[in-house]
Amino acid sequence: MFSLLATGGFMEFMSTQLVQFLEYTGFANFTMNHLWMIIIGLVFIFLGIKYEFEPLLLVPIGFGILIGNIPFYPGLKIGIYEQGSVLNILYHGVQNGWYPPLIFLGIGAMTDFSALLSNPKLMLIGAAAQVGIFAAYMGALQLGFMPNEAGAIGIIGGADGPTAIFISSQLAPDLMGAIAVSAYSYMALVPVIQPPIMRLLTTSKERTIRMKPPRQVSKLEKIAFPIIGLLFCAFIVPSGLPLLGMLFFGNLLKECGVTKRLSDVASNAIVNICTLLIGITVGASTQASVFLTGKSLMIFGLGAGSFIVATFCGVLFVKIMNLFLKEGNKINPLIGNSGVSAVPDAARVSNNVGLEYDKTNYLLQHAMGPNVAGVVGSAVAAGILLAFLH
Repeated sequence: MFSLLATGGFMEFMSTQLVQFLEYTGFANFTMNHLWMIIIGLVFIFLGIKYEFEPLLLVPIGFGILIGNIPFYPGLKIGIYEQGSVLNILYHGVQNGWYPPLIFLGIGAMTDFSALLSNPKLMLIGAAAQVGIFAAYMGALQLGFMPNEAGAIGIIGGADGPTAIFISSQLAPDLMGAIAVSAYSYMALVPVIQPPIMRLLTTSKERTIRMKPPRQVSKLEKIAFPIIGLLFCAFIVPSGLPLLGMLFFGNLLKECGVTKRLSDVASNAIVNICTLLIGITVGASTQASVFLTGKSLMIFGLGAGSFIVATFCGVLFVKIMNLFLKEGNKINPLIGNSGVSAVPDAARVSNNVGLEYDKTNYLLQHAMGPNVAGVVGSAVAAGILLAFLH
C-alpha cells in the first residue's frame, strides 16, 4: 500500500516537473513574431554567405538575430535585456559606445589616405554625400520622432555602422537595435542599391571620363595628415573626438613606420574582436518583443531614403563640379557614390560600374578618395548632431 502511494506521489511529482519543463521550452513561449525575426536572421546569413554582402557583418548579425529570438521563459538571466546575463554584459560595449571607437582605431590603421591627399577636392564629394544624414533627420522629425531620435536615425545615411551605434547609444538607446541593423543592412546592400542610381544620373559620355593618375604622396604628408586632421576636425566638433581621435590615431600608427606591431594589432585583432562582438550583440538585441514595432519599420524606411539621397547628392555634386573644371581635369561622376562611409565597398561599386562601360578605365584608386573622406565626414556629422542634440 505504501509503495503504491509512493509511486503515485512520484508520478504526480514527475508530471508536475514535466509540465514545468515544457513551460520553459522555446515551443511554449513561441510567437509568430519570433518566426519572422528568425527568417530575417536566416536571410542575413544567406546574403552574407551566398552573395558575400559584407559577410563579416551580416553573418554575425544574422546569427545574433537567431540567438536573440529563441523564445525563453523570463527571469532566467539569459536574454540580452536581462541584467547580469552574459549577453547583457557583452551588450554594454554597444550601449555605452565602447566598441565603435575601437573599430575606428582599426579602420584608421587599415586606411590609406593617399588618394584623398593626392586630390584634396575629392573631400568635397565625401562632404556632399553627408546630405543624406540631414535629410533623414528632417524626415524623422516630420514623422513625429523626437529630435534626439531623429538625429540617431539620420546617421544611417552615412552608411557607417559603428558611427550609427555610437550616436544611438548617446541619443536614442531604445532605438539602437533598429538603427544598427538598418545601418549595417544598407552598408551590405551597397552593390544592390547604388548602381541603378549611378546609371540613372549619368550619361554614357560621363561614365567613360578618364581621370588623371593620382600624384605620389610623400611620407611626410601621410604622417602629418592624421595630426593636422585631428586638430582641425576636433576643434570644430569636439563632440566627435571619440571617433575622430581613434580614427586619426590608428592612421598615424600605420603611417609613421615605427609602430608596426601596434598598427597590426589595431587593424587585425582589435577590429576583428570588436566587429564580432558588435555583430552578435546587435543581432541579439532584435528580440521580437522589442524590435518588431512601427518605429522600427519607419527607421528602415528612413534609412533607405537617406542612403538613396546620399548617393544622389554624391553623384550630382560631381556633375556640378565638372561644370567648373577644365577638360582633362574633370571627375568621373561614377565615383560620387563612394562619398558614403562604406569602405571599401562603395569604391568597389564605382570601379565595377565604370568597367561596365570601359574595361580599361579603373576608378578604384580615385574612388577611395571620397570613400575615406566619407569616413571622416560621417564622424564629423555625428559630432555636429551630438553638439546640437545631446
